[in-house]
Order: sequence, then structure tokens, then C-alpha cells
Amino acid sequence: MREITYLEAIRESMSQEMRKDNDVFIMGEDIGIYGGAFGLTNGMIEEFGSERIRITPISEAAISGCAVGAAMTGMRPILELQFSDFVMIATDNIVNQAAKMRYMFGGKTSVPVVIRLPGGSGAGFAAQHSQSLEAWMTHVPGLKVVQPSNAYDAKGLMKAAIKDDNPVLFYEHKLLYNIKGEVPEEDYEIPLGQADVKKEGTDITIVATAIMVNRALEAAEELEKDGINVEVIDPRTLVPLDTETILESVKKTSRVLVVYEAVKRGGYGAEIASMIVESDVFDYLDAPIRRLGGVATPIPYNPELEKAAVPQVNDIVQECRKLMNK
Repeated sequence: MREITYLEAIRESMSQEMRKDNDVFIMGEDIGIYGGAFGLTNGMIEEFGSERIRITPISEAAISGCAVGAAMTGMRPILELQFSDFVMIATDNIVNQAAKMRYMFGGKTSVPVVIRLPGGSGAGFAAQHSQSLEAWMTHVPGLKVVQPSNAYDAKGLMKAAIKDDNPVLFYEHKLLYNIKGEVPEEDYEIPLGQADVKKEGTDITIVATAIMVNRALEAAEELEKDGINVEVIDPRTLVPLDTETILESVKKTSRVLVVYEAVKRGGYGAEIASMIVESDVFDYLDAPIRRLGGVATPIPYNPELEKAAVPQVNDIVQECRKLMNK
């Protein structure tokens, strides 16, 4: 199978859906000739024209308002925010409008909008352009939250997100953009709410999201040298969450580490941990659930400090060793 990058997979997914459905279009800052902040929409304006690759003013509030309005009239907009940090400026339209319209209109309207959010640290963009804020949006009823960790998943999940009749926040980790993976050229979808077992194991379950899936897999290789067999679960979507796959894994391994890049305090890993504790699987645990998240500090600009602020492979290895010693 051919290999393409995570970035190319998202572009291909959007292009394929735009060819099939004229109601699908993209909005965002500098997404035309410039190709967007990360070059993801390169070449798309040449194929689809300025009517469907809509270059907007620098106003996340205006862009999100237009996107929500367009979705309510039957269009299927894809909104690109240059950095996920900027979602705060668009929050009113997303949280108070998009998330609630279907409920407030008794199901007689829908808001099929996809909001693309490049997030995460590691690229040297400092405190205001490197945050992981996905947990904020999982708290809002009416929103779906997607976080693909590889190129194959990114394409399949984007297709499902575009076709969904609800607002979907699509978090893309910036460090994943240039990582290649096997991706079919043909059409396929990955249903929202379907986790994936990235590696099977028997001793510890690591539930990881986004870039942390890759680091968890690296850590699992290192731990094999110690005779520790790790299972790695990627939820892929935070809302809806595939609890069944996670619980089945925990039941098998009896130990759990939840790894995420966001600040540990109040991060989505706490939701996963509490879900396990509140389930019947709790009785299978042989050690307390551990969470490994980011340090409670703004993301530093200095490269070494930036690495120190979020979990790295060695941090995951050390946490797993502690779990095995319990």
C-alpha cells in the first residue's frame, strides 16, 4: 500500500468529499494560494476555486459565525482555525450556537460543520500557539471531538466527520503532519466512537491520544526488553468515547496508564480514569490507575523546556515500571 503523510491524508479526504458533494466547502485564513498555516490546503483553490476555498478575514469569531450559519442552511462547511488555541475567540459560536441548535429547535435543524484545530506542542510556537485544549470541548453536550493519531485514521475520521450532521471538532497534532503511514486511495470511513487497539499486550493498558499514541508505542518497545507486555489503546474520538474497547483491555491487563499531552490537572485522562473506576472492571485492577499529563505551566519556547513540559517516551516507560512494581 502507498504511504502518504498525515497532512496529505486529511487533504485527500476533504478533496474526495468535495468532489462528491458540492455542499462541502472550506473556510479559513490564508487557505488559498498560501495553502494555510501548515500548507494543508495547497493546490485546492486551483481545483475547487475561490467559491469553495473561502479565504476569510483574520477573525475567528466571524469565520465560525459564518460557518455555523452556512451549516444551518444545509451546507457542510469545514472551518480551519490556524491554531487550536484560537478556538477561544470562536467559542461563543461553537458552544452557544452550534452545539445547542439541534436541541433548541427540537431536532428540526442540524449543524454539520467540521472545525479543524491544529494543536499540541513540539514545534516551537510557544505558549499561545501550542496548547492542548480538547478537554474543554468534551464538556459541551452537542459537540463531537476527534483526535486522530496517524494518517490512516485521519483520512477515515475526516470523512466521517464531514458526513456527520453534528458539529465536530477535529484536533490535528502539528507534529503528526509530516509522519507517513499506509493509506488506501479508495474511499473508506472510520465511524466516530470506535477506538483502536494499536498494539496488543497482557501486562499494562496504555490509553493514549494524538502524538502520545506514537510515544506509547515507542515506550512499549522499550518495555519489552524488561519483559513488560504493553497494550496500547487509541480512543481516536473523545466524544463519543468507545468505553467498551478500553474496559475489555483493562479487564485483561489489570493495570492502566492514561497518557495525554494536555495539562494533567483537569485533562481528559481523568474522564477515562473515572469511567474505569465507576465500571464493573474496577474489581479487576491490581494497581491504582495512573495518569501522565503535561506540567501545569504555559508551553515554553525553549526546545528543551518545551519537551520537559509534556510527556516523552522515557516518562511513559518510567510510569509503566512504577505500575508493575505496585
